[in-house]
Amino acid sequence: MTYESTLDFLYNQRPAFERQGASGYKPGLQTALALDRWLHHPHRRYRCIHVAGTNGKGSVSHLLAAMMQLSGYRVGLFTSPHLVDFRERIRVDGEPIPKAEVVDFVARFREAGLATSVPATFFELTSAMAMEWFARAEVDVAVIEVGLGGRLDSTNIITPALSIITNISLDHTEFLGDTLEQIAGEKAGIIKPRVPVVIGEADGGVRGVFERRAAECQAPITFAPDEALITGHRHDNGFLMLDTVRYGTVRCELGGDYQAKNAATVLAAVQQLQLLGFSLPDGPVVEAFHRVSELTGLRGRWTRLGSHPTIIADSGHNIAGVTAAMQQLRSERYDKLHMVLGFMADKDLAHILPLLPRQAQYHFTQASTARALQAGQLRDMASPLGLHGDCHGNVVEALDHAKQLAGPDDLIYVGGSMYVLAELFTHLDSIR
Repeated sequence: MTYESTLDFLYNQRPAFERQGASGYKPGLQTALALDRWLHHPHRRYRCIHVAGTNGKGSVSHLLAAMMQLSGYRVGLFTSPHLVDFRERIRVDGEPIPKAEVVDFVARFREAGLATSVPATFFELTSAMAMEWFARAEVDVAVIEVGLGGRLDSTNIITPALSIITNISLDHTEFLGDTLEQIAGEKAGIIKPRVPVVIGEADGGVRGVFERRAAECQAPITFAPDEALITGHRHDNGFLMLDTVRYGTVRCELGGDYQAKNAATVLAAVQQLQLLGFSLPDGPVVEAFHRVSELTGLRGRWTRLGSHPTIIADSGHNIAGVTAAMQQLRSERYDKLHMVLGFMADKDLAHILPLLPRQAQYHFTQASTARALQAGQLRDMASPLGLHGDCHGNVVEALDHAKQLAGPDDLIYVGGSMYVLAELFTHLDSIR
């Protein structure tokens, strides 16, 4: 098999939620456990940090991986989705899994006859591939990001050293429940007996859900806001400046205001990891905030792509994420705002679209995936709300048109979906 034919097998012959939606989602751990037995339980050969949450889990995962790498650990990092290349999902010390290892894993899976006897989805196979590669690469610790939910996610076969849940918002309600408490219950499923857990944000009934689950599991629980580790934040030339109790002023290259809450979660996690015996000196912790993208390949978190006009790409794609992004936009300075937007059809657009600014020129687009909402449909849904603009068949065309219309002091925002960003970054990488 070639790398290309291997990806074809993964994408097109395995059900994939990211491309097909509900038909690619299979809750439950039976298949993940079967793959784990076939691979002789690779995740037991290193320590793990398990990260769940509606928003922020990617940023938290990448920051922790960068800190541990700079502290001298060999670190595996499993995240999703990827932006340009499948191999971005599985990294060791920032380096993507080699193409040959992807090909070898899928070839062994097929040669063992598991392609028919074990009905694995794309994500189940990818999770198993990551856990085995980390063992083969002899990592000391792996940061494992949950795919969807928590309790029934295929990553939930691990027993981590530390569990982290960033926050709870309404997303994927068709699978996880239509109240915050129901969704919290699903994500609380990653809390394991006597394993410490850090919660990034939780109020009211959501906090109670986590407290009850932690009590049932006798798991020490820490709520990051209660620790008050960050006392304020501000912006400086595109960086987020964090005022911290322990580290002084820390410069974070992830420039979104919402990253202050993620940073507080990370610092609370650092405290717990140190109590568990991990060596995380102050220097590497501070440096990781400044170099996280370089060290881990993270992109699409309020990423500035150009100036005159300013171009910002951000991955906010649900109610909480879009709310945070629009708050951030209001703090930016510009003459005119251009919005290059595309969404997945299964998003709660009835509540998301009213969050968007009316005083903007819209350039509606769509990602090349079956889950994407067509640009024309998005325009038709947005127009009655006073959100007016043109339609384009792909994000590159939409951005090019926005750049043609924009003045040097305008701002172009690109977002709505990770898949829109994926096509944008694929294009940018191809012309470099």
